[in-house]
Amino acid sequence: MRAVVVAGAAGRMGKRLVDLVNAQAEAEVVGALEYSEHPLLGKDAGEVAGIGRLDVPLIGRLQDLAGSGAEVMIDFTAPQATLANLEWAVAEQVAMVIGTTGMSLEERGLLAEAARKIPIVFAPNMSVGVNVLFKVVAEVAAILGDDFDVEILEAHHRLKKDAPSGTAVRLGEIVAETLGRDYEKDAVFTRQGFTGERTQREIGMQTLRAGDIVGEHTVMFGGMGERLEVIHRAHSRDNFASGAVRAALWLAGRNPGLYDMQDVLGLK
Repeated sequence: MRAVVVAGAAGRMGKRLVDLVNAQAEAEVVGALEYSEHPLLGKDAGEVAGIGRLDVPLIGRLQDLAGSGAEVMIDFTAPQATLANLEWAVAEQVAMVIGTTGMSLEERGLLAEAARKIPIVFAPNMSVGVNVLFKVVAEVAAILGDDFDVEILEAHHRLKKDAPSGTAVRLGEIVAETLGRDYEKDAVFTRQGFTGERTQREIGMQTLRAGDIVGEHTVMFGGMGERLEVIHRAHSRDNFASGAVRAALWLAGRNPGLYDMQDVLGLK
């Protein structure tokens, strides 16, 4: 039985994670973490998630996880909160599954450093379909090479705080790695006014925010006389949550290291 702590347990993703972990025969929720001033602190995490009482209260302090027997934490929160949770996880030798987006290169470096001491699965998107998309985009980019321009379009709900999405950034990085480009230098996020001709090295990154869109990503390879588009559309957050639970189970017995969903799904 895998003992799981869910960070951000009262949020939209957190509630789905509590539900899906609880539904797993091989896992149980032993901790539910929220920020220290959350209005639902003390409430039962199962009742907050709408699945009935679990006798696991929402807590606002990492110290309150003492004695929980936690083996892995699933964290879909925000960079600052994730790094605080990571420091605790290293000290307590608890594995982590991290789906937090909007992390800087420096913050990602801290994840890599922590992964020398504990096993971590870090992925901007834990959906099976998106991780197949990552693999397919790398293969298509390698085949088409520099003869096709690459544009990445992502759309999410109006409440999403970071842009472009972590998934779109990873798609851009994959294209850059495959084609020998530098994502930090070659990604173009805004075109307005007299921009001049598109350069061959550009990786266009376009963002849409509207309504309740769960998540859509399109990678367009545009050539002269034809174009190829690879599209993924998420219809439910359960795709991300179920992938995270799968990753938490996969981490059992793993050595310290920084893994991603390609490792979890055997796509490498």
